[in-house]
Amino acid sequence: MSERQRLAKLLRNCSKNGLFDQGLQVHAATVNMGFGFDLIMNNDLIDMYGKCSRVDLACSVFDRMLERNVVSWTALMCGYLQEGNAKGSLALLCEMGYSGVKPNEFTFSTSLKACGALGVVENGMQIHGMCVKSGFEWVSVVGNATIDMYSKCGRIGMAEQVFNKMPFRNLVSWNAMIAGHTREGNGRKSLVLFQRMQGQGEVPDEFTFTSTLKSCGALGAIRGGTQIHASLITRGFPISIRNIIAGAIVDLYAKCGYLFEAQKVFDQIEQKNVILWSALIQGFAQEGNLLEAMDLFRQLRESVSNVDGFVLSIMMGVFADLALVEQGKQMHCYTLKVPSGLDISVANSIIDMYLKCGLTEEAERLFSEMQVRNVVSWTVMITGYGKHGLGEKAIHLFNRMQLDGIEPDEVAYLALLSACSHSGLIRESHEYFSRLCNNHQMKPNIEHYACMVDILGRAGQLKEAKNLIENMKLKPNEGIWQTLLSACRVHGNLEIGREVGEILFRMDTDNPVNYVMMSNIYAEAGYWKECERVRKLVKAKGLKKEAGQSWVEINKEIHFFYGGDDTHPLTEKIHEMLKEMERRVKEETGYAYGLSFALHDVEEESKEENLRVHSEKLAIGLALVCDGMEKKGGVIRVFKNLRVCGDCHEFIKGLSKILKKVFVVRDANRFHKFEDGICSCGDYW
Repeated sequence: MSERQRLAKLLRNCSKNGLFDQGLQVHAATVNMGFGFDLIMNNDLIDMYGKCSRVDLACSVFDRMLERNVVSWTALMCGYLQEGNAKGSLALLCEMGYSGVKPNEFTFSTSLKACGALGVVENGMQIHGMCVKSGFEWVSVVGNATIDMYSKCGRIGMAEQVFNKMPFRNLVSWNAMIAGHTREGNGRKSLVLFQRMQGQGEVPDEFTFTSTLKSCGALGAIRGGTQIHASLITRGFPISIRNIIAGAIVDLYAKCGYLFEAQKVFDQIEQKNVILWSALIQGFAQEGNLLEAMDLFRQLRESVSNVDGFVLSIMMGVFADLALVEQGKQMHCYTLKVPSGLDISVANSIIDMYLKCGLTEEAERLFSEMQVRNVVSWTVMITGYGKHGLGEKAIHLFNRMQLDGIEPDEVAYLALLSACSHSGLIRESHEYFSRLCNNHQMKPNIEHYACMVDILGRAGQLKEAKNLIENMKLKPNEGIWQTLLSACRVHGNLEIGREVGEILFRMDTDNPVNYVMMSNIYAEAGYWKECERVRKLVKAKGLKKEAGQSWVEINKEIHFFYGGDDTHPLTEKIHEMLKEMERRVKEETGYAYGLSFALHDVEEESKEENLRVHSEKLAIGLALVCDGMEKKGGVIRVFKNLRVCGDCHEFIKGLSKILKKVFVVRDANRFHKFEDGICSCGDYW
């Protein structure tokens, strides 16, 4: 073997194993032996430095080269992409075009990956077109990269077209398509493809299993997930040392509420990474076991020198979702002491936590102090303002973002339209929706149309809302029809409501939400026979609506309540308190039970009892029993997983007036701040 071949072999070994120090020594040897301008050696050096995350040195080699070929350009492009600089990688493709060097299949594959990383489908489509013209379209690495690019850019339909036309598919092709459906939330399609690929003799690898396990977790398909887990065990798959797949298994069990199994797999892992810790922490938190989640976070802090930004954001997300403001504040203090606390993603999650806990001033202060903001920072604030009914502020911030040089994306537009909806800003919503429709960089998706349907529906323009759905270019989904059906209920429009209800029943025969909404529409219109018919259908199908749940934090302890809950040790005192408050609110404000929000087939007295045990009233009752009555003024914060009902809304308004207290209620849609008998939503929710 010649010296040149020996050095090339050493460089490739350094490249493969990320051996930077040895690579530097080999580089010095190539120069000393007179190979400093050798094309192949320089290409290997660029590749080695790129794989060792030293793109600066790769560029130095590239810039000194007297001659470059397609391998030189592609190796540097790969280096940029591996470093996370997808824009730099794509810029090199343009420079390469000007230099007269023609791309090969690996150049195209790398460029398509860069487009997927950036989510710029327009550039990806142009490169796809170049692949077709140059005959590289169906080369495996190009076809697979094309599928991956389209799926990462949210164009799963186009990814499917490429996949279905491929003359030859390998494991990577199937994995790209399965991962694409998983990413889009199409778990069922992902699992169907998983079965198909095995039927065609393809053997799944850890990437296949990871995607399918994620799909099972998202669907709550514990049976399918455990079958995959069992299959991995019988195959002798080394789960204990494969963190990617182990993380997916832990995540599956945690999301499905099987925390014992999740912990068991977690304990078997030899070297635990951040994703594993995060999956288990989230699982315990989502099941309401906050003490265990916090203990796991403590263990994580003790096992690593610095908790990274990903975990800090995860923990902040847990506190935000459960509105645990005291724990959120403590975590905020902790982030100030660790280097990862400076991550922009962590700052964004802290702002989100304060907004979801109802502390808009804290969020505003932190936002104004941020040295660097990205589109997510602005979007979090716009979303928060929208939830608090501060539509004008949301619009002002959206315009400021653009003046600050940050271009809004689809999510920012969605946040703005939602804010307009919550504040009844019809004219403004039309203006910004029109801007989005005329934007050449992005197009409205189904969620943007759903916002417009919600805005029109709230304004009573039900026919216009229905026409918008029927004439939009996108295929209507269940959610957009549910938005219209909800508006039909608010405005008592039985005619359109019945039409929409039939559409929903055809789309999904097993969704209890559709039946409950139609039952309510019939009940409020006095069509009791129709109402009873729908209820019988629900019983016959064995469908159950998601239970209403509210919670309140008292002395750093969370108390959860379901509707009709009598399990709390202070239940008797809570009921006594609520009866007394109802008496006072009736006498002092003229409040009367909104009996339309109770079951119709029970006696009037029972209806009142039914309304008294709504979960949000029980939570407020506990707050008043514990210490709320003794303190003058102050704020009582209650949180609910569903929309607050009309009767509870009226009751809390009256309560805020007679007690001279502020009640902040966060429901599934927005915040309601009750003060002196008035709600911040203006009775528009």
